[in-house]
Amino acid sequence: MKKRLVLDSVFFAYVLIAILYFLFDPREEVQKLALLSRWDLGLLILATSLSLSWSLVFFKQGSLGALVFDQNFRSRESQQKFWLWQIWIFFLLTLWFSLQATQFSWVELFDKEGFKGAVRLFQGLSHPNFALLPRAVLNMIETIFMAFVATILALPVAFLLAFPCAKNIMSSSSGFVFYFLLRMFFNIVRSVEALIWAIIFSVWVGIGPFAGMLALMAHSIASLTKQFSEIVESVDEGPLEAIASTGANRTQVIWYGIVPQVLLPFISFSIYRWDINVRMATVIGLVGGGGIGTLLIQYQGQAMWPEVGCIVFVIAIVVWLMDTASAYLREALK
Repeated sequence: MKKRLVLDSVFFAYVLIAILYFLFDPREEVQKLALLSRWDLGLLILATSLSLSWSLVFFKQGSLGALVFDQNFRSRESQQKFWLWQIWIFFLLTLWFSLQATQFSWVELFDKEGFKGAVRLFQGLSHPNFALLPRAVLNMIETIFMAFVATILALPVAFLLAFPCAKNIMSSSSGFVFYFLLRMFFNIVRSVEALIWAIIFSVWVGIGPFAGMLALMAHSIASLTKQFSEIVESVDEGPLEAIASTGANRTQVIWYGIVPQVLLPFISFSIYRWDINVRMATVIGLVGGGGIGTLLIQYQGQAMWPEVGCIVFVIAIVVWLMDTASAYLREALK
């Protein structure tokens, strides 16, 4: 019941905010900010949305919340139309908001002058200056090694932290608190993009590949810990109970019951993470993280598009080779 009320209340609050938004010119940002800062209006919207949600329950009217959270819900034709209307209203409102937020414009998209500029840019990219190829390859090798070191250093840390981050391992009350805090910490670390970590480490250790490697390592530890812990949570409990029944302690149960089940998926995810890090390393170079990204931003800033075309060509080839090799390795490990 509570989950149904929350979902329906969020929907009605969304619709009410949209109605208020329609009353103002989308370009009047000052008016919209003033509207959002009014807490009394927010309380009114909250109270109204909750009242509407309760009215649906009181009149036994089907809704989107009932459809999602009420397993015994069997809608009549009128009820079915109502939650369908909810979905359509939500979709259309979100589409409209998205178009407004992105300032979508057919006029600017097909503007002749802008289109000519894009044509000139693509002409430069389509005629790469391969005189830059040796330097681009050298920087790409640096990028690959940077991603490799970041992945290798992240793996043992993520492996060890995956077990205290698994709910089935930390089943006691004190263990659950530790699990919750650790998962929350890594969710925060993972939510910070590698690009931001590269900026932080560039200030810390200076601009260069070392800062880029540290940024990739921090992001890899958080991401791999989450993936590894979810694999641990999905293991078969039968072998664990059998090993525990022999008098084995907690560490032995984990080592002999869980590790053999998760080892191959761990290796598969590790290979895939190296593939991801190679692609991410080309981006963090844009903020001083070293590698081919630094070279790319250098020539892009000077509008030297044939040189940029050469760099993009090298990146595309290496990413394709890495993706193909990664796919074959992960397939062989299944």
